[in-house]
Amino acid sequence: MIKPPTPTLPTRASAGLSVLLCAAALLGACAGGSVPPVTWVRLPAEAPGAAAAQAPMPKAVWQLMAPLQLPGHLDRDALLVPQGAAGLQGLGGARWAEPLRDAVPRLLRQDLERELGSPVWMAPLPPGVSPTRQLRVEFGAFDVAADGRGVVLQARWSLADPKGSASPAVFEAAFSTPATGPGASELALAHRQALAQLARRIADSAQPR
Repeated sequence: MIKPPTPTLPTRASAGLSVLLCAAALLGACAGGSVPPVTWVRLPAEAPGAAAAQAPMPKAVWQLMAPLQLPGHLDRDALLVPQGAAGLQGLGGARWAEPLRDAVPRLLRQDLERELGSPVWMAPLPPGVSPTRQLRVEFGAFDVAADGRGVVLQARWSLADPKGSASPAVFEAAFSTPATGPGASELALAHRQALAQLARRIADSAQPR
């Protein structure tokens, strides 16, 4: 009596090939998914509609002190938008091309120079420069608004005499800047406009009352 042939188990090579084919299929499925492309956005060098410089403040030499404090959740490259009551999520594939911790101090200093009509220094100071006012700034918020169509900025700053002849004057501001749309570029421009508005308020706070 002739016995039927006994089924053979797959060889180690054929089993490995099956695993590779499955992995390739999974990778292909992932690649074909709806993963958004990365969109890099930045804060422009000039705020839209920036006003011309004011008359220089007499005998005022400003120094913007480091570090300029930003909320910790802004220390990343994702453009964050609100989600729910207390959540945050990245806006599609939008990323900051320059970290806000670098862009904000640089642009705030630039805007202050325009508002004051005179240089604003940061350390290290050049030889012979002796500041008459030291500015410290701390952001409580620099976020996309809850409706996703603007930016909310909260800041606290102090102006001090480096010689310590008087106590520092402390100021606060909280305001919203609308965006022209909910897209990444529109929100980046709203961030830039809000920063320019803050510089204007800081400059105004130094005017004699």
